Amino acid sequence: MGVPSEQHGRRGNARTVSGRAVPAVRIGVGIVCLVWMLPIIGELVNSFRTRDAQQSTGWWTALANPLNVTQWTLDNYFVTLFTTSEDGVNIGQAFVNSFLVTVPASVIPILVAAFAAYAFTFMQWRGRDYVYLAFVSLLLVPSQVALAPLLKVYNAVGLNGTFLAVWLVHVGFGMPVAVVILRNHMSRLPKAVIESAEVDGASHFTTFWRLVVPMSVPAFATFAIVQFLWVWNDLLLALLFLGRGDNAPVTVALQGLLGQDVKATELIPAAVMVAVFVPVLVLLFLQRYVIRGLSQITGTMR
Repeated sequence: MGVPSEQHGRRGNARTVSGRAVPAVRIGVGIVCLVWMLPIIGELVNSFRTRDAQQSTGWWTALANPLNVTQWTLDNYFVTLFTTSEDGVNIGQAFVNSFLVTVPASVIPILVAAFAAYAFTFMQWRGRDYVYLAFVSLLLVPSQVALAPLLKVYNAVGLNGTFLAVWLVHVGFGMPVAVVILRNHMSRLPKAVIESAEVDGASHFTTFWRLVVPMSVPAFATFAIVQFLWVWNDLLLALLFLGRGDNAPVTVALQGLLGQDVKATELIPAAVMVAVFVPVLVLLFLQRYVIRGLSQITGTMR
């Protein structure tokens, strides 16, 4: 009888230690999060301060004396969004361009990869495994090795500097990941449901649209959100294939404000907040879809 009592005592002690550790862990995580967010908090505060206030004092001084109305202004946002700065940068137009780049570059890979994943999972055709292996192999190739050849080809056909060029690049780089993830997800769907649809005479398109798509919405949403955030925050591909012209997205426009001879330095914090507004909004309102989709995807890849 002594052994169970001893085990019970150990479990009780473990629970007590665990209960005491929870507040410490929460405090530690809170401190890490605060330190991590300090730069963005500083940018947020400075985005509402005048140029003289930004250049003369640090952003933390504004929090120490928030009632000093002479240091606060909304002009930074109005100038950033609705006018062209002294350096020739129009953040408002670049913000619109980012949507024109990001939405198609996020939707097209999902549409194509969903059909491809269905074909790799539920359709029998010669060479299927070899083609899928080719998609998997593309994951091992760094995307940077394709940039120089793509630039040469796009310049030859006159595509460089257009939205179509950056759409094709993002679709091409995102397609292998999407196909592999969605194929692994679909392989875990109930086979009995698909076989029942085949017995009832349903076509592949009907099976895909009415059965597979509703069961795969979390996986589709997760990849679409991740792809959206990746494309929105991309600088390298946008700078190479769009440049600093009228089609430049917000990341390229923001990089232009960070040059060595920048005149409108007070606009940089406001431009940064405009650039991060959409990613933060997407994560805040769609995080439950990301969590559900990631749990499904990671479950299918075990």
